[in-house]
Amino acid sequence: MTNSVYNVANALTVLRLVLVPVFVACFIESDFTNRQWLMIAAAVFLFASATDFVDGWLARRHDLVTSFGKIADPIADKALTGTALVLLSAWDALPWWVTIVILVREIGITLLRFWVIRFGIIAASHGGKIKTVLQVVAIGWYLWPTTGVLGDIGPWIMGAATIATVVTGIDYLVRVFAIRRRGKAA
Repeated sequence: MTNSVYNVANALTVLRLVLVPVFVACFIESDFTNRQWLMIAAAVFLFASATDFVDGWLARRHDLVTSFGKIADPIADKALTGTALVLLSAWDALPWWVTIVILVREIGITLLRFWVIRFGIIAASHGGKIKTVLQVVAIGWYLWPTTGVLGDIGPWIMGAATIATVVTGIDYLVRVFAIRRRGKAA
């Protein structure tokens, strides 16, 4: 039986996509100097990120997985985190090399998932989930106006997120090529 595309999990994915320009507007309004707008931008980002965890849980728990969700969910995730990373780098809050490493991995893995989708779905690994949490926490930390010792923690969290991004990217590559080989053999 095919699930209807009209379900709460997909609605949350669409909401996440809609929140990307809202996040951008709040971030730009902050000019990375206005604490209130930065906190609003951080709240929008964290709320949108939370919808990723909720929509995935709902889809699996209530059998709401759809072809639309399989495609739209990773796009929404990459749109949100990628936009945040680019904005942070554009405002010189985050080194561009970090943004580039993370974006290359995220876009590359998403494209590889589409490449093997007819042979099988690559579900998020435990490491991939940890990577996502680290990225969300790190970006949230950079967005929230912190100073002093608290502000100094951000680069460490982002460093852990970057390492997890690279390591899980390698793991996904191995899994993609294993699925692809099995698919060609069948």
